[in-house]
Amino acid sequence: MSGELLRVSDLSFERAAKGGEPGFRLELDALALSPAQAVAVTGPSGCGKSTLIDLLALLRRPAHVGSFDFAGHDIARLWATEGTNACAAVRARHIGVVLQTGGLIASLPVWENVTLPQALLGELDEARCEALLRALDLGALKGRLPAQLSIGQRQRVAIARALSHRPALVLADEPTAALGREHAHAAMSLLLALTRETGAALLVASHDTALLEAHEVPLIECACIGDTTRVGTASCERPDYAPLN
Repeated sequence: MSGELLRVSDLSFERAAKGGEPGFRLELDALALSPAQAVAVTGPSGCGKSTLIDLLALLRRPAHVGSFDFAGHDIARLWATEGTNACAAVRARHIGVVLQTGGLIASLPVWENVTLPQALLGELDEARCEALLRALDLGALKGRLPAQLSIGQRQRVAIARALSHRPALVLADEPTAALGREHAHAAMSLLLALTRETGAALLVASHDTALLEAHEVPLIECACIGDTTRVGTASCERPDYAPLN
């Protein structure tokens, strides 16, 4: 895929105050991503980074959006005419998500967790999954359940699952928050390397700016003003990355 993969403009999301919880508003003027580009959205906990991930993953519908073009689909039109359910096929085909807690299915072993996105598409590619498990040092753990894995191993399985169906866009929500410093650097290196290798665009939501700067990931900052979070602007220009060691 060449050119822009994702372009969003004038997007906002609102959550009304309820049950003692304050209201919340998220505003994004513009965001554009190209294949193999990596960016990170930063800001303090609770500022709305996870909400932004949900919006970009097509799991939530915004209160307003000017335009939302993704992988050849007019998402704004789909939301307006058919709702979030119409986006399920687009999400299954083109998006991979790495959740902060891993989000693995507890009853499935590593192999079935990793192959699940392919199985849902009816396109099992065992060679692809084997290669990902080897790259993430998980080859010997295929038969283990998530409860039998360390936190770091679970997070690496989540990365493998998110990439198994060759998504065009990978969204990672605080993917290293539960890891120690050494494992956080290793996990970020692997996530960046694997997405670059496959040409997937990567957006990471994280409060760990030091880690992101160490890996030369361009930052988009969230500014919190009262109950409103404004997300900075990122262009679709791709930086020149040095190869990872």
